[in-house]
Amino acid sequence: MTSTQNSAQTHPAAAAPVAGCLSHIRVLDLSRVFAGPWAGQMLADLGAEVIKVERPETGDDSRRLGPPFLRDDQGHETRDTGFFLSANRNKKSVTVDISKPAGQAVIRELVKSCDVLIENYKVGDLARHGLDYGALSAINPRLIYCSITGFGQTGPYRKLPGYDSIFQGMSGLMAITGNPDEEPGGGPQKVGLIVSDLVTGMYASIAMLAALEHRDVVSGKGQFIDLALLDSQVASLSHAGVGYLVSGDAPKRRGTVAPTGSPSQMYQCADGPIMLVVGNNPQFGRLSAAMGVPHLASDERFVTNQARIKNRGALNDVLIPIFASKPKKHWIETIGQAGVPCGPVNDMNEVFADPQVKDREMVVNMKHPQRDDMPLLANPIKFSGTPVQYRMRPPDLGEHTTEILSTLLGFSKGQIQELRLAGVI
Repeated sequence: MTSTQNSAQTHPAAAAPVAGCLSHIRVLDLSRVFAGPWAGQMLADLGAEVIKVERPETGDDSRRLGPPFLRDDQGHETRDTGFFLSANRNKKSVTVDISKPAGQAVIRELVKSCDVLIENYKVGDLARHGLDYGALSAINPRLIYCSITGFGQTGPYRKLPGYDSIFQGMSGLMAITGNPDEEPGGGPQKVGLIVSDLVTGMYASIAMLAALEHRDVVSGKGQFIDLALLDSQVASLSHAGVGYLVSGDAPKRRGTVAPTGSPSQMYQCADGPIMLVVGNNPQFGRLSAAMGVPHLASDERFVTNQARIKNRGALNDVLIPIFASKPKKHWIETIGQAGVPCGPVNDMNEVFADPQVKDREMVVNMKHPQRDDMPLLANPIKFSGTPVQYRMRPPDLGEHTTEILSTLLGFSKGQIQELRLAGVI
């Protein structure tokens, strides 16, 4: 276990670490790849002790989902993937083969002292091993058991496998993402991130915290949480989905153009693009003045947002060449000073060089056996009393097996060695 080396976090009061919000909670994380580990990392960042259970020898599939790989202090690639590192800090890794009875017994022993269990096995898989909610809640009635699957525990698709791209397509997200069919490169597009996993992990975090509160304040009992990636992505259609339900009108793909505002889209400047969002009529008046065309604000085609949407093409005929006449820095400063929301379309280099991102300490550096200052994305939550702490780098496979089995379960050296020889751990 190593401590954080975060040069950005130099608060004077940080000398004596404060226990995190969830420092009283222990989590058994049996999940793999991303949605489950993402939720587990959130609880770990909030102070929970998270024990990550992995398969002996191979571990979490995400350990092999590269490139990119972490580069060591000499610039050479290591075996650690960026994918795994992004969702597994502040966790302890224990290897257990749950297909073997002795491995199942280890899990049952661990469950006795855990508050939460996270798993994302296919429907019915853990029941075959006697590790389903019914079996484990009999051992620990206070257990919160969070099951994350592609399609949920019910329905005709419940036993089908799936990954993020499948759910982006099935949920309708791809249908509303991308350029219109009539434009070059038009057609449905996948979002660049694994958003189905991300939003499901967030829903899982919220659900587990709510279940813990209900257990501790209301019922005294745990419960089962059924979360599906498809459900989560459908729910995340939010205003676009509700707009369709209440009107019957399916939202169209518009690229960067907002359907409910104008001008609200990406514009090409002399040296690259910026995003502009005009949210009301006063902002449009200030934008027009800042761009040297104040008369647009009184043009009947553009005096209201609805009029600007209706006449978007005519408005862009004026704005596009003006934006293209000067570099993006000029327009960002000029429009920003006018109090109109705008910003650059950054590449990764620009994101992490941005002074706002730096000031908000959105990168943390942690010690790693092969790199002294391994950079990771920070947790965005800023607590006044119980700040997020970066206690442990993402673990090596099975790094904490002996520690957990000996200290938490009281196994002797002989028992642990016997399990190793049998391939259980």
